[in-house]
Amino acid sequence: MNFDEVISAVVRIVEAAGAAIMVLGGAAAFLAAVPAMLRADSRQRAYEELRRNLGRAILLGLEVLIIADIIRTILVDPTPQSVLVLGAIVVIRVLLSFSLEVEMDGIWPWSRWRLAAAGNGTQKPK
Repeated sequence: MNFDEVISAVVRIVEAAGAAIMVLGGAAAFLAAVPAMLRADSRQRAYEELRRNLGRAILLGLEVLIIADIIRTILVDPTPQSVLVLGAIVVIRVLLSFSLEVEMDGIWPWSRWRLAAAGNGTQKPK
């Protein structure tokens, strides 16, 4: 087994791990939400928590898939075209991750300190 075959196998394992994180994380989020969704008084909170947990599983899986893309590009196929493709993939996944975070939290990432400060009753200086 040569170097390229070993790295290709490693990339496939990392890709499988990323996909497994999304599938198993999604399944776990659904299983955790079912009992709370069966009760009418906690249904809305359970739905919000389900969305948040699904988003977290997707985000983590995407990060692992980016690792696989980086390994493949750097070690297996380091051509200018593959680097450009990697750049495009990373940009798309970063934008997807960013939009998922905004969707989960309902606030721009750079505004989180305001939310935290409001919860503590203190304000950070501008």
